[in-house]
Amino acid sequence: MANSLRGEVVRLYKNLLYLGRDYPKGADYFRSRLKAAFLRHKDEKDPEKIKQLIARGEFVIKELEALYFLRKYRAMKQRYYSDDKQ
Repeated sequence: MANSLRGEVVRLYKNLLYLGRDYPKGADYFRSRLKAAFLRHKDEKDPEKIKQLIARGEFVIKELEALYFLRKYRAMKQRYYSDDKQ
């Protein structure tokens, strides 16, 4: 069972690595934290625990996407709307 989850874990790692390129503290910072998080759980054998960890990773992906969307929204708002109140 755990072997069938391997593909999901690899896909999750690749997605997070891709999203980490635009991380505010830098890609190297994100990559090192990501690697440490995955290595911390590398010996996990329980399929239910692995599924929980995958769900946690999917949540992190959603949070990162929200962070990037908010940053882009703020940049667009700053570009097109002035703070002057006339």
